[in-house]
Amino acid sequence: MSARPIILAAGGTGGHMFPAEALARALMARGHLPVLVTDPRGKAFGDSLPDVRVERIRASNGAAGLLGKARMAVDLVLGTAQARSLLRRLNPAVVVGFGGYPSVPTVFAAQSTGIPTLLHEQNAVLGRANRLLIGKAARICTSFPEVKGLGPADGRRIIRTGNPVRPDILALRDAPYPAPVPGGPVNLLITGGSQGASIFGEVVPRAVEMLPEDLRYRLKIVQQARPENIEVARKAYYEMGIECELATFFKDMPHRLAGCHLMVARSGAGTVAELTVVGRPSILVPYQYAMDDHQTANARSVESVGGAWVVPQTEFLPAVLADKLTALLADPAQLTRAATAAAGWAIPEAAEKLADAVLGLARERAA
Repeated sequence: MSARPIILAAGGTGGHMFPAEALARALMARGHLPVLVTDPRGKAFGDSLPDVRVERIRASNGAAGLLGKARMAVDLVLGTAQARSLLRRLNPAVVVGFGGYPSVPTVFAAQSTGIPTLLHEQNAVLGRANRLLIGKAARICTSFPEVKGLGPADGRRIIRTGNPVRPDILALRDAPYPAPVPGGPVNLLITGGSQGASIFGEVVPRAVEMLPEDLRYRLKIVQQARPENIEVARKAYYEMGIECELATFFKDMPHRLAGCHLMVARSGAGTVAELTVVGRPSILVPYQYAMDDHQTANARSVESVGGAWVVPQTEFLPAVLADKLTALLADPAQLTRAATAAAGWAIPEAAEKLADAVLGLARERAA
């Protein structure tokens, strides 16, 4: 095939940028040239892939209100014009969109000029940006077995590739699940997305206090928490005599994930991909204000195969969590079954499968 570059259109949150970075790695390993196109606010791959060329165009963040919609329209027109000019210069083989409004101008420009496009959807509900672009997309790569917003008519275009994860997470794929032993320590990992979750800092300590004493003293807690929650939670654990480590961010999260017996977390696409690739049981508490309630759909998909337990945020109360923890931690076999089911749901080779789909589309165009 030709040496034409492959455009990766991504921006906004890490949930869109991480799979783009993983695809860039896979393409470069096969001798192909990826080019990242993002908006002025979008972070590049930075030190992890410094050789990837980055182009920036104007794009909207999808702000609400009349003024926001007007600005979005202006940004779309100007960004699409910039993208068309860029695509004429680069003459890419394929344009890959990863969702988020910063991807729209580039993918739209490609579709309007006859360049084949592929969309990657990280969640179990089709994102709003991808909804705008799906009509002319040649391929739709999904992370979940079923995606709300896609129908039977889309079947021929859909490939379930999975959601690529970081290399240090993928390296843990074969790490066996360390089931807790009777009377032994229980490693509980609590995360809440990139900024933590206030509700976890409020509910989890109170739930732990309600646990049977013999179980409570076995706990070793690693908890990501917001700054305003850390000291209160730390004091509560200290007074209960529980070993704990709290921080707003853990740089060694893959290590923490590998060693945990049970995880309590939100159910963003990246979190679901990582905990299932490693194969760890979890209590998932979907963020109730997530757009189109996509976190609930994400969580239910893993729960449906027995890999997780879902607790809606409205039901996430100390007594409810205490009962759930008591039942799960008293039954290591149940945790092991959930770990196995989570690992079976995952697609660890997601980056390679996504690269296969992209290069297959490129070959079709060149034929």
